[in-house]
Amino acid sequence: MAIFSVYVVNKAGGLVYQLDHYAPRAEAEKTFGFPLDLALKVHDERVVVAFGQRDGIRVGHAVLAINGADVSGRFTADGRDVLELLSNPAHYPVSIRFGRPRLSSNEKLMLASMFHSLFAIGSQLSPEPGSSGIEMLETDTFKLHCFQTLTGRCELFDQNLKLALEVAEKAGPFGPGP
Repeated sequence: MAIFSVYVVNKAGGLVYQLDHYAPRAEAEKTFGFPLDLALKVHDERVVVAFGQRDGIRVGHAVLAINGADVSGRFTADGRDVLELLSNPAHYPVSIRFGRPRLSSNEKLMLASMFHSLFAIGSQLSPEPGSSGIEMLETDTFKLHCFQTLTGRCELFDQNLKLALEVAEKAGPFGPGP
């Protein structure tokens, strides 16, 4: 069982603590000639693939680096606009690294608040009296578990949380192995 992220949300739905704990994202790097055979667009202040999947590059993947220089949002490390750079034939051939973009702080806050709202709705709509709400949300690619503290307080932060994650990963999905 891999643990990708931990979110601690208070009773009001505010994000109190968040830790990303996962392996590096899957990335694809390819060298292109001019003209670029992928359609790129700016979405949520990131340059993403809008059309043209190939060689592990998917629609929605963001430009992470150009010629080894990291890209932050719409700009390269030296401040040049990515779309302007890629529209100039003088910059080709060019090596571009694509991957799934990391969530911004604002997106993490929105996700935590949204999950809290779904949790509250689930506990109110449940036919079981005294339901504790959503315990697990399962998809074909991940399981989202929701744990509540009995006291309403969470004492596991930073070092203790990282240690608990390591123990949980070693234990596996069905507890400690033989």
